[in-house]
Amino acid sequence: MILWYNGPVIEPVDTERLAPQRSTVKRLAQPTSADSRIIPIKKTRVAEEVADRIRVLMLDGTFAPGEPLPSERHLAERFGVSRGSIRDALRTLETIGLVETRHGQGTFPLELSVDRLVAPLASVMSYRVDLQDELLDVRRMFEPAVARVAATRATEEDLAELQRILEAQRQKLKAGQSAISEDTAFHAILARATRNRVVMSIMATLNDLLVDSRTNSLLQKGRPARSIDGHQSVVAALRRRDAEGASQAMYNHIDQIADIQLHAKKDSDSPNK
Repeated sequence: MILWYNGPVIEPVDTERLAPQRSTVKRLAQPTSADSRIIPIKKTRVAEEVADRIRVLMLDGTFAPGEPLPSERHLAERFGVSRGSIRDALRTLETIGLVETRHGQGTFPLELSVDRLVAPLASVMSYRVDLQDELLDVRRMFEPAVARVAATRATEEDLAELQRILEAQRQKLKAGQSAISEDTAFHAILARATRNRVVMSIMATLNDLLVDSRTNSLLQKGRPARSIDGHQSVVAALRRRDAEGASQAMYNHIDQIADIQLHAKKDSDSPNK
């Protein structure tokens, strides 16, 4: 059966950048001073740019989730590249979870979600301790600003929910139970209090990335109690509508987490252990 594509017209990829003329390559073989900085574009660069172009078309809805992409031949013709480059581009998109290939049906865009974007990064970070340290830096930059804005926008309902979470944390601490879900919920509610959907989305991404580190750090002696104290200081500043106080309380809270993790790492690396 022959499938015809009647979708929107796709502009060809810039052929000057993606497919250098043969004469250009010949000049590069014996570069003059003017040409010495010009490097031929490799095939992998072509595939990367095609993947970027397809991703943009997915984001703007041209290639909608659940509907098959045009055939490799059609995409190659419209982008002005080889079918091999199209295959490489689709393989890249499939690797990062943006498309899937269904045998006998074609290649389909997947619904873009926080989970699909975070999962590959979370997998990498589980093996990269240095990235965990940098993630704490991101939290220092981001979360105090969230607390500052929340202090001016939080409703009484938000404050009541944050207090309820704190009480649940205390009860679990007394019972010797893990309060990781409450720890995560606290930061999510704080982001919601900003009434900014982008902030909420970024916090959701951070919370997903922090699952493993929170699980490990909350096992450290004294960490759960200090987490509750840090959260309580933030809520107290929110109740006073003290934006700077809330920001500083959140910064101190994250700094305490970093300090506990640093000491735990030193203990694990100690030759006496």
